[in-house]
Amino acid sequence: MRTRRTTTTVALALLAATVAVTGCRSQAEAPEEASGTLEQIAERAGCAPDVQTDAAELRQAKCATDDGTYVLTTFATDRGQREWLNEAKDYGGSYLVGRKWTVSADAGTVKQVRERLGGQVETTEPHAPHASQSSGDGSGHGSEHGSGQGSEHGSGHGSGGH
Repeated sequence: MRTRRTTTTVALALLAATVAVTGCRSQAEAPEEASGTLEQIAERAGCAPDVQTDAAELRQAKCATDDGTYVLTTFATDRGQREWLNEAKDYGGSYLVGRKWTVSADAGTVKQVRERLGGQVETTEPHAPHASQSSGDGSGHGSEHGSGQGSEHGSGHGSGGH
C-alpha cells in the first residue's frame, strides 16, 4: 500500500513539474533579460552602437542589424526609464523594455530583438489630440508627433538639451 502511494505521489509531482516548466517556457519565449552597459547590451543584440546621446541620465544609440534598425536606450535609474517610457508612449509605437534599458522600433523589429535581449514588449497607439485644442496651435498631441514611431522617435526622444 505504501509503495502505491509513493508511486502516485511521485507521478503527480513529476506531472506538476512538467506543467510548470512547460507553462513557463511558453510564456517566456525570450532568453534571460539582458543587463549591463549600453555597449554590453548592444553586443548581445549583435549591434555596433552608433551613440547619439551620452548623458548622465541616459545613453542612446542607433543600431542596425539583420533584425532591423532600432534605437537602444539605457537609463541611470528605473524612475528615469519609467518617465521616459510614459512620455514616449504619447507617440505610440513598440518598445522592448528591460531593466534600465529600452529598444524603440517597429513591432516586427522589437519581436526579433526580443529573441536576443529578452524583456517585455509594450505597444501603444499615438495619443489623439484633445477636443479643446485647435489643430493648428502646436500644443496638442496630434499631428506634430505624426508617425514618430520606431527609430525616428527613439533617436530624438530624450536627447534634446543633453
